[in-house]
Amino acid sequence: MRTIQTDVLTNLTTLRDYIRWGASCFTIAGVSFGHGTLTALDEAAALVLHTVHQPYNLAEAYLDAALTMAERAAIIDIIDRRINERTPAAYLTHEAIFAGLAFYVDNRVLVPRSPIAELIEQRFSPWVEEEQVVRILDLCTGSGCIAIACAYAFQHAYVDAVDLSSDALDVAAINVEKHQVAESVTLYESDLFNQLPMAQYDIIVSNPPYVSTQEWSELPEEFRAEPDMGFKGGESGLDLVIRILVDADAYLATQGILCVEVGSSAQTLQDTFPNVPFFWINFERGGDGVFLLTAGQVHEYHHLFIAALG
Repeated sequence: MRTIQTDVLTNLTTLRDYIRWGASCFTIAGVSFGHGTLTALDEAAALVLHTVHQPYNLAEAYLDAALTMAERAAIIDIIDRRINERTPAAYLTHEAIFAGLAFYVDNRVLVPRSPIAELIEQRFSPWVEEEQVVRILDLCTGSGCIAIACAYAFQHAYVDAVDLSSDALDVAAINVEKHQVAESVTLYESDLFNQLPMAQYDIIVSNPPYVSTQEWSELPEEFRAEPDMGFKGGESGLDLVIRILVDADAYLATQGILCVEVGSSAQTLQDTFPNVPFFWINFERGGDGVFLLTAGQVHEYHHLFIAALG
């Protein structure tokens, strides 16, 4: 490895060289993606640019800039760590981009990557009127990315962000301070709605644990670097999702909406409730498994959700 690194230091000089080299290394090593990037090239670009303190949208002309020996050595080190430790890139850089915003992350929270970001950027149009949204609830907030992005999108709204993990809430607090949204975002340690004060929300949004027991056992190593409580949704993957469907009825405003990501458990949810008209969101930037229900629909099918709790 030392000889290989010496050759790389000597023969590769530009940002473009190291992005290409990193992508090749990832492909050869069989690295898995899915934590904000989908390809070896994107992952390499994210790590290389962060290491030399450049933005992810750096103009292409700068990719041919020559790197110092110290920069080259730092890039080689972080590429090696990504391969050998199988750690998601965001944990190495302590940064993830969500809805165009930068968030601090570490292994106390899942790496932000939900397609719900696109809905937030669109201010949940056409399902709500932006000026009428005054209260938002983010369940299973993790890093706080959804709650904070909502605070940016709905600047006159109050956002409550809930998580059962005190460690996750510590990270969320870092991001609340980073984005200076303490006046609009309140953090609660709660098991879903259990310790949350009663309120009526115009939007309840959640990216809860939804991975089934079998699927969890088959996930690549990179995903096991993340806190498992952020994934495990029980045997079917729907344990928390059904609880949200049951309890949301008491917390939704009359014209409110419920938006939940269930990912790979989408078909299981639809099969469990074949008569419920879940609206499955189509995303321009990719991603699926996110449903939306109106407050009226949550109430209309409440008896089915209760029955599913057993």
